Amino acid sequence: MQEEHPFAPFIRILGKGKNGSRSLTVDEAYESMSMVLQGNVTAEQVGAFLMLLRVKEESPEEVAGFVQAIRNFLKQDKTPYADLDWSSYAGKRRHSPWYVLSALLLAENGVRVCMHGAEGHTPGRMYTSEVLKPLGIEVSDTLDHAKQQIEKNNFCYMPVQTISQRLKEMIELRPYLGLRSPLHTVGRMINPLYAPYSIQAIFHPGYQGVHQDAAKIMGEEEIAVFKGEAGEVERNPDTKCTVSYAAKGRTWDEEWPAMFSKRHVKEASLDENRLIPAWRGEQISEYGEAAIAGTTAIVLRLLNKADTPDQALDMARNMWAERDTKQY
Repeated sequence: MQEEHPFAPFIRILGKGKNGSRSLTVDEAYESMSMVLQGNVTAEQVGAFLMLLRVKEESPEEVAGFVQAIRNFLKQDKTPYADLDWSSYAGKRRHSPWYVLSALLLAENGVRVCMHGAEGHTPGRMYTSEVLKPLGIEVSDTLDHAKQQIEKNNFCYMPVQTISQRLKEMIELRPYLGLRSPLHTVGRMINPLYAPYSIQAIFHPGYQGVHQDAAKIMGEEEIAVFKGEAGEVERNPDTKCTVSYAAKGRTWDEEWPAMFSKRHVKEASLDENRLIPAWRGEQISEYGEAAIAGTTAIVLRLLNKADTPDQALDMARNMWAERDTKQY
């Protein structure tokens, strides 16, 4: 009789039927993800594991354990090389990626921003690196290059493969499995340069609390998470927004009112060159300008640079009005 594989108990915990299955504990999540990252599992086991997690939806304890396992696997220097960690794992399909200009606006004002993300996993979307090239911003293919970009420009962008090729491979299983995996959630929380502040976004509202509670379990310094446009860290100014915070074991929510009384129509098409004339003040929509200001305002609140949403929004609008329009 063949001996049971050491990874099999984790699959059994997740898949033992309606009444027998349960979520993994933090320690179980840590151990199982460590085995996956080290290659001590079969491809069949990885697929079964990820899809069982997806069907039941990952718990805060599982996310916390997975993130801790990935951070340990990467064996990175824990020196904080950035002020703000910014995840970008969704891509845009209805509106331009205005969040990029928000990040660059913050960088221009002295905030060291580390952006990282996954690309190409969903057809018909525009991803971060596509709009950085026209802006003349290099994509970092090593951690050292990312740190150099932070020192030079207060901004860097790393695709997920720069952080971990194994993580990229698992995220790219989506076309084969037919569903996104928990790695999209986990990737958002890696914080590769150990920034003290982290801004995250979700598309499905149910995941907002997962991010918040996972951050609480891990004792993260300061994070904010909200429902972003298409799942990116970008405020939709047409709707009210609940921002969930976690700081050193404490959690709370804050309500941000809609910035408009009407809804704007989506853009007819996306163009990676649209951000340049927007930054230069040559051509930008009412929606785009509000999305930039609204996103920047949420970050300013996270960074404790404003006491209220209204004050943060005023600061963000002033920053945008005073930007160096010749920078890009």
